Amino acid sequence: MEAEPPLYPVVGAPGPQGAEDPLGVPDGLEAPLDELVGAYPNYNEEEEERRYYRRKRLGVLKNVLAASAGGALTYGVYLGLLQMQLILHYDETYREVKYGNMGLPDIDSKMLMGINMTPIAALLYTPVLIRFFGTKWMMFLAVGIYALFVSTNYWERYYTLVPAAVTLGMAIVPLWASMGNYITRMAQKYYEYVHYKEQEEQGPRQRPPRGSHAPYLLVFQAIFYSFFHLSFACAQLPMIYFLNHYLYDLNHTLSSVKNCGTNSHGILSGFNKTVLRMLPQSRNLIVVESVLMAVAFLAMLLVLGLCGAAYRPTEEIDLRSVGWGNIFQLPFKHVRDFRLRHLVPFFIYSGFEVLFACTGLALGYGVCSMGLENLASLLVAYSLGASAASALGLLGLWLPRSVPLVAGAGLHLLLTLGLFFWAPVPKSLQHSWILYSAVALWGVGSALNKTGLSSEYRMGTG
Repeated sequence: MEAEPPLYPVVGAPGPQGAEDPLGVPDGLEAPLDELVGAYPNYNEEEEERRYYRRKRLGVLKNVLAASAGGALTYGVYLGLLQMQLILHYDETYREVKYGNMGLPDIDSKMLMGINMTPIAALLYTPVLIRFFGTKWMMFLAVGIYALFVSTNYWERYYTLVPAAVTLGMAIVPLWASMGNYITRMAQKYYEYVHYKEQEEQGPRQRPPRGSHAPYLLVFQAIFYSFFHLSFACAQLPMIYFLNHYLYDLNHTLSSVKNCGTNSHGILSGFNKTVLRMLPQSRNLIVVESVLMAVAFLAMLLVLGLCGAAYRPTEEIDLRSVGWGNIFQLPFKHVRDFRLRHLVPFFIYSGFEVLFACTGLALGYGVCSMGLENLASLLVAYSLGASAASALGLLGLWLPRSVPLVAGAGLHLLLTLGLFFWAPVPKSLQHSWILYSAVALWGVGSALNKTGLSSEYRMGTG
């Protein structure tokens, strides 16, 4: 009795006819192995490798843009909310009607003190936090604390505003340190993905030459600061589309102002105590704060969803393997770097020049002459000038890195000397073009200062 043929063909067994399949390839044990498991005939290994690293470079650019946009949105929300609340709390009618004798000016002063003084202590624990959470997660947590600060303004009380301000001050240094570390790491990865052939020849354990990523770092920092300086313009949107509709014009707010600029004693001496011609409804304030809260959450999602990891899992340092003695020494490991010690005055100057632009220049000269309703346009001019001039940081590709840093300080010195000998006339828009030009040029100096200082620090210690 003949055996029935199997329902399914057996692997390796000859076919019924024992010869070839319809494609002409021998079947069964006679089939060549290369035809079964060989490479795709049109496969080009070098081309596929080039495409792979091109996708990696595009991913790095995506990370830089996402981190820059997230930082700009975070600071735009923070500065916009702070500016709007300080103007509202300045109006004595608003304080009496809304909050009675709660003491908003005292709360505001303590809130600003918490924001400005707490970062000094943050210098001690910032390296530990970054090592513990990682660069990306430290960025995400710091942006979340900024969003927490926005949420406390739904219920303005001492026990909500002041603790939130102190917590925000604790997050300022970790946010900037983690973002700076993230941008530096992205420049290093971009260099690795561009020179991947050299990396393969040298081996995975061979580190690139020190400072080899410098050109890419300059480009990424120019991108980052272009976005960051736009945050000052974004911060004016609540004032432009909401608060300006409630403000008195300059004839009322500047009715008792006699001198401006270098002739005035203090900032806005004689400024009217009532700046609101009508009080904004609580419902409208809640809508504005809700929009700001949504933007803060968007910044968190940008960092969480679009920013890739700064380091591979094997590159992150586990604190448990470092030891508690070395952990507590982390904040002081750069003290021995004489270049970093020489940059400390520039770090201090970098903070105070932005403070002068937003207070002394914008208020003592701009608002004193043009009224509070033009404050937003002045700060937008500063923002756009600084954002556009951030590209000047690329001068470090051809000139010594100290040139942008010194040029920014020199420009600020010339503007300070010019402002020292000029006093605008109160309640006059005749010389507004001078103020806009001065503010924009100050923004150019700020951009040169920020990009130059970051380049000197990151290339000297990275």
